[in-house]
Amino acid sequence: MLFRYVFLLLLGLGLSNCRVVRYETVYRPISPVDAQRKPQRVILMIGDGMGLAQITASMYRNANQTPMERFPVVGLQKCHSTDALATDSAAAATAMACGVKTFNSAIGVDVDTLPRTSVLVEAERLGWATGIVTTSSIVHATPAAFYAHESQRYQYENIAEALAPCQVDLAIGGGKIYFDRRKDERDLVADLRQRGYTIRDYLITSIRTLVSNPKQKLVYFTADSEPLPATQGRDYLPAACQFATRYLSKRDSGRFFLLIEGAQIDWSGHARNGTELLAEIADFEKAVQKMLDFAQADGETLLLVTADHETGGMTISPQSTKDALSLQFATNAHTAQMVPLFAFGPGASYFSGVYDNTEIYQKLRIVMGLQP
Repeated sequence: MLFRYVFLLLLGLGLSNCRVVRYETVYRPISPVDAQRKPQRVILMIGDGMGLAQITASMYRNANQTPMERFPVVGLQKCHSTDALATDSAAAATAMACGVKTFNSAIGVDVDTLPRTSVLVEAERLGWATGIVTTSSIVHATPAAFYAHESQRYQYENIAEALAPCQVDLAIGGGKIYFDRRKDERDLVADLRQRGYTIRDYLITSIRTLVSNPKQKLVYFTADSEPLPATQGRDYLPAACQFATRYLSKRDSGRFFLLIEGAQIDWSGHARNGTELLAEIADFEKAVQKMLDFAQADGETLLLVTADHETGGMTISPQSTKDALSLQFATNAHTAQMVPLFAFGPGASYFSGVYDNTEIYQKLRIVMGLQP
């Protein structure tokens, strides 16, 4: 009897060890070397409105698999604003970009409406190439917080004026109308060209066939106003992300900071539309997969995937099956839940644990060498 017990115990330990080995071969654990090394490239991906329930639903929709499983480090961020437990995208993005809590609707300013410098602009000043890719307009709240300073997020024409002065190397997203058909009749497209930018748009060139001189800065407009949802054929995000990494890698020193936003996960949550939400998450996760492949092959890229907040209070109903998900929404607004952050690559270990969203900015400055 004792022999049988010992045999079963050893067998159990052996099987357990086999499982550990299998996961380690698929998901590279973070090492002390990675913790000490500084990345040469940083990619921050924000799934707007993407909470754990949204990720879980997408996982079950995809045969119980998600690219988030490939990340060796997971954290949770607290994302309240100064005037509400449920933040909006503007305040949350400002916290991540600039390291300060602010009020809902504020873009790149603190609670006293004083402008704060973002990690993107700091990186630009120290010689890093910088890029923005989004499935919203370029002037929408999340990308805008990384380059503009406005107390009200809907001042789209004002936000558009800030793009060129921040000297971002690459911008891909919608919102062309805020640059060339403005109420003040200014032609910001012409201004961008005068500053050395190449301008391309979806009407003339597909992102999949886009070729651009990496010595020239580039703005590519994907829509006149807001891009279409994924359910209506918008599928440029994975290709745009791959283009961005190739383009930015050829700029100057090869170091770059790239912001990528899957914006319309949030919009489908506001609409309580589970079908659209699953399509948006699937599109975003395709881009995550591409960026993971890039980071793993490169070896010097820190990849972060997170959200600004959760939208919709989404749950997966008890009657759901893997083949038939039933998604329910508690609200059409944002919620105050913490949201996950997944990290891969040099410096990833800084992002484990539970912390405020403002600490993302602080941690980025440390791993990028932007502060002593």
